Amino acid sequence: MFIIAGLGNPGKKYERTRHNMGFMALDLLADKYGIKVDRLKFKALTGEGRIEGKKVLLVKPQTYMNLSGESIRDVMNFYKEPIENLIVIYDDIDIPEGSLRIRSGGSAGTHNGMRNIIYLLGEDGFPRIRVGIGGERKSDLVDYVIGKVTEAEAEPLWEALNKAAAAAADIVINDVTHAMQEYNIKAKRLKKEKAQKEEQKSEEAQQTDAEPVSEKE
Repeated sequence: MFIIAGLGNPGKKYERTRHNMGFMALDLLADKYGIKVDRLKFKALTGEGRIEGKKVLLVKPQTYMNLSGESIRDVMNFYKEPIENLIVIYDDIDIPEGSLRIRSGGSAGTHNGMRNIIYLLGEDGFPRIRVGIGGERKSDLVDYVIGKVTEAEAEPLWEALNKAAAAAADIVINDVTHAMQEYNIKAKRLKKEKAQKEEQKSEEAQQTDAEPVSEKE
């Protein structure tokens, strides 16, 4: 069984905030595969289901971000799954907004939730999917990460969340290497895709302006 955890803070106060990218990506994954994440267990909301026939447990820790490891540790201790069957999705201030980074393991970087998970598990060899919410240091980091997603941020972040959910499913169906090749979105690629979309919108607008206006009879 694969355990897929999306990190975030519980409660309406934190809905649609930058720090809740993990929760939102997990919700998209749950919707796609018809999994209800509504059972309170292991200090988390959980839901069991299948992705392409493979059993998964979706987990949304309710301990608040900095103590996410308490929930994940309880889940891993109960199910005794190998560490590589744990997938964690979370936000990352250190990579550009809308970018996606998938890794098979490694350090937590500056993310306190991941630091707590690695500390309590005692190992870091599990896949993680990072959704970029920054790219440069903010003057007030706490206020920024728990701030609401703005209208300007909504489109690139929504696209990244959908790809994060797809990447989690890809790890389950194939493996983390396949997901890395398919879904890793770096800043350069993100900038290119954004430029292509803007160019397409501009061409469509020009075509609309060029269309002759029919005379009314």
